[in-house]
Amino acid sequence: MLNSLLKGQVANVIQKVINTDFPAPFTWVTGYFAMVVGASMTFVVQSSSVFTSAITPLIGLGVISIERAYPLTLGSNIGTTTTAILAALASPREKLSSSFQIALCHFFFNISGILLWYPLPCTRLPIRMAKALGKRTAKYRWFAVLYLLVCFLLLPSLVFGISMAGWQAMVGLGTPFGALLAFVVLVNVLQSRSPGHLPKWLQTWDFLPRWMHSLQPLDGLITRATLCYARPEPRSPQLPPRVFLEELPPATPSPRLALPAHHNATRL
Repeated sequence: MLNSLLKGQVANVIQKVINTDFPAPFTWVTGYFAMVVGASMTFVVQSSSVFTSAITPLIGLGVISIERAYPLTLGSNIGTTTTAILAALASPREKLSSSFQIALCHFFFNISGILLWYPLPCTRLPIRMAKALGKRTAKYRWFAVLYLLVCFLLLPSLVFGISMAGWQAMVGLGTPFGALLAFVVLVNVLQSRSPGHLPKWLQTWDFLPRWMHSLQPLDGLITRATLCYARPEPRSPQLPPRVFLEELPPATPSPRLALPAHHNATRL
């Protein structure tokens, strides 16, 4: 429905209004104003999930840029805290202090996330991560399902299980894993920006087995086991056969049009 409605002039107007920045030198205010809009809209619908689910297809249609959707989503995280604050204000007098503290914890937790991941352009890592995950999912459709299973089910369950064994097990397993992750991130950054600072064998991950630095082996396995498939590269459409027209005077018999043998032409 959104695809059919948001076309033509409607899409152009929405795109210009939402994606337009304030004139200089107040360009930097645009993102914070988008946060206010996102918080206000979420306060109206009382659900950040509804708001983000509504703007997601608009991003897919190109009506809203991902750079503009990012502050809108951060603002929706602020707007959703109003539900807990309103519920806390409705608590009994003897429980008001404790319930309001929990609501404020929720509020300041989201505020701290904005301060951590938005004010400086170099800290807006979620935008680059979203673009990278989007490109990966466009190539491997099963990657989105795998990402959800790993990040929202398997990884939290693993961390929770290790934490149940005590802080010693958590530190013993978490420290080497965190060090390995930091090393991989550092090497990836150096490989893309200044590979000359790395040893020659470390400038690429080709020295590792293919399944450790490429999704192609896993893609082949999943493709054979399921109906998922990697999106094929777009092909150029076939050109229609050439048509030759010969204009003759009325009541004139049409002579045979002499064409070279290699021409695949249609005579009209």
